[in-house]
Amino acid sequence: MTAKNTGLDPDLHDYILHSTLREADVLRALREETHASMADAGMQIAPEQGQLMALLARAIGAKRYLEIGVFTGYSSLAMALALPADGRVVACDVSEEYTAMARRSWERAGVSEKIDLRIAPALETLAALKATGAEPFDMAFVDADKENVDAYYEAALGLLRPGGLLLIDNVLWGGRVLDDEPSESTRALVAVVAKAHADERVDVSLVPVSDGILLARKR
Repeated sequence: MTAKNTGLDPDLHDYILHSTLREADVLRALREETHASMADAGMQIAPEQGQLMALLARAIGAKRYLEIGVFTGYSSLAMALALPADGRVVACDVSEEYTAMARRSWERAGVSEKIDLRIAPALETLAALKATGAEPFDMAFVDADKENVDAYYEAALGLLRPGGLLLIDNVLWGGRVLDDEPSESTRALVAVVAKAHADERVDVSLVPVSDGILLARKR
């Protein structure tokens, strides 16, 4: 398995996987299917990241999880498996093609009834959730287009309960956050990390797992 971890020695990555990874068969099958059939398979989160997210969900007793950016469904599947029987996932994406694979994997895993997939621009879905007074979420994960990451940060934070966790993916961006001439996506990721660092509404940490995860706990 190729290491997504920025700067991590491949042998150390293999050690992490072999010594601590617990990946359900349905998750491994989805990961392998994605890599075999999707040109954009690199957008899928790493299995150790999914395991960390599931651990965090269980640690805070999460029942309601919000996902912005589904792709083929690995993260939403990992979280649906981690949530209790009455847990619920609201998953936002714009691609019927990618999420068709996600739907099949949710069905195979027996968790499809936990997941409310909304195919629409995520900012529209988030605005609708706020407008309708949706029950607060315990945890939110942002893994969508990077140019809108600040808007996703604000919208998701507003939908979280106090003590809830907001996770933003790819904040190390393959090391491109250090580029002298950054792209628009890179600038947006650097800016959201700086914003969270200064944001008195949250406790914050950047965890160098996979491509970097920004963790923000709503105060």
